[in-house]
Amino acid sequence: MIYRSAAGRELFRSASGVFMVLFAVLMTTQAIRLLGQAAGGKITPDVVVALLGFSALGYLPVVLSLTLYLAVLLTFSRWYRDSEMVIWLAAGFPLTRWLGAVAGFAAPIVLVIAALSFFLTPWASGQGKEIRSKLDQRDDVSMIKPGAFNESSKSDRVFFVEAAGEKAGEVRNVFISDVKNGRMSVIATASGRTEVSEAGEQFLVLSHGRRYELPEQDSAFRVMQFDRYGVRIATRELETPQVSAHAMPTAMLLGLGSDAAYAELLWRVSVPASALILALLAVPLSFVNPRAGRASNFIVALLLYAVYSNLMGVSEAWVAQGRVGVEIGIWVVHALMALVLIGMLWFRNGVSPLRRLLRR
Repeated sequence: MIYRSAAGRELFRSASGVFMVLFAVLMTTQAIRLLGQAAGGKITPDVVVALLGFSALGYLPVVLSLTLYLAVLLTFSRWYRDSEMVIWLAAGFPLTRWLGAVAGFAAPIVLVIAALSFFLTPWASGQGKEIRSKLDQRDDVSMIKPGAFNESSKSDRVFFVEAAGEKAGEVRNVFISDVKNGRMSVIATASGRTEVSEAGEQFLVLSHGRRYELPEQDSAFRVMQFDRYGVRIATRELETPQVSAHAMPTAMLLGLGSDAAYAELLWRVSVPASALILALLAVPLSFVNPRAGRASNFIVALLLYAVYSNLMGVSEAWVAQGRVGVEIGIWVVHALMALVLIGMLWFRNGVSPLRRLLRR
């Protein structure tokens, strides 16, 4: 029908623009955060792109849900401002009829959100945690970047290497600041290399340098020259990363039966369900009075979105704590927002939407 095609075109244009803006903001903020971690030595530059992709997949369900909500809100608000909605209403198209058009447009997006929430997002979360776990288990030498100051895993030693040597494991112009038992020592040398002892311990062997030791209380310090000096490198035992509920496949969560698993399942169900309810809520929320301010409905819409999101978070937390059963938490918040939707439709139409449906 004409009204469905008109709504579909407008909603698609609005959704495309909103999604590009939100996705660009998301990628920019995540890229800045990851690049800052790479500059600080917490992660290596070669995993930035992978972590950025996994992070984007993790946030994509929420971005798509917010895109759908804003697209409906922007489209119908513009129709109200340009008096197009007045014409549709005068032609006998109440708001309840527009719910079908919005639901038809939202259905494919909700299915994509559900697929992401149940399958892709947990996988991306697990992949990201696995990469970070491997990075956390690196030794101090593997974390050193030439031309930058690098802190050891125990935060008691600072390395500076000007450049890598010609051979593997060699470094040039090394500076090491070390603090042990309240005493600070500084080592400066022209070259060094990594070696593994017979016991399997890893050392950074420095050649032809000096060691300056500053006592704890005395202002005097000692200078020692050496031809060969070994600095033991702290190694970490490989630990099997614990799989959190966020990274578990949906089938595994169903078999666990714990409160944490039920809470995660509740969240995965809530994201697509809330996306559909928010899209329908945007229809009555988009009403704009030309004589009043144009931003009033957007303020109410954002407040309602914040309340809905917080209620979902509270419901998930209560299920995880065992205070509320999953059979109650899975529907109570969405039922409450559905009642809000019915009340707003009744308020905008002046007649109960259920009564309108019964008349047909």
